[in-house]
Amino acid sequence: MFSSILLFPIALLLLTSFCFLPSYCDNLQDICPTHISPDETTFINGFPCKNPSNVTTSDFKNLLLSQRGSTDEFLRSSVTIVTAAEFPGLNTLGLATARTDLELDGLVMPHTHPRATEMIFVAKGVVIAGFIDTKNQLFQSVLREGDVFVFPKGLLHYCLNSGFEEGLIYSVFNAQNPGVVDVSNGLFGDHNSEMVKLAIAKLVSINRVEDVRVDDNLNLYDEL
Repeated sequence: MFSSILLFPIALLLLTSFCFLPSYCDNLQDICPTHISPDETTFINGFPCKNPSNVTTSDFKNLLLSQRGSTDEFLRSSVTIVTAAEFPGLNTLGLATARTDLELDGLVMPHTHPRATEMIFVAKGVVIAGFIDTKNQLFQSVLREGDVFVFPKGLLHYCLNSGFEEGLIYSVFNAQNPGVVDVSNGLFGDHNSEMVKLAIAKLVSINRVEDVRVDDNLNLYDEL
């Protein structure tokens, strides 16, 4: 009898805990644009909602991805991630988005998103994209304009420009705050360190950039 009495509050607690996680529960209202106050004293897993009377159409429009990012001088790439913090309308919807600009020979170093799967869409250029699973198996492909590729949640992934022009990629994440773990920067310091330079050289070698930098009109194997 005593164990039965304890069972109900434990089950209720578990269900309540799951409902505080956006991945497991549906929205309780239609919209919930982000409200950020500089004097916020309560911290929750996400963002509080705006007062419904203050919600406007502009909360659901964002221009941050319409402009080319400022590319890194060394890596020749730029990644702009837009989350619910920058785009109020995304709050509670479990989504984030990003833009990646790749100059000629541009590279996005291996990194992970611990809280989200990422799906990329190549809007311009020829790009090599790849990820490594927990068995250390490499999955990579040559992507062209209009192609889509998926990086599973939490797995190490990268991309590089393998064409003759600048590359442009748009991404969607299935979390409003995917997070980024920059493996190379965390382990070896800034991008100018010798270890990072060696890692880049190895990555370029693995992908045989010179072998796949070709005109889109040529027939190539998509997988390297």
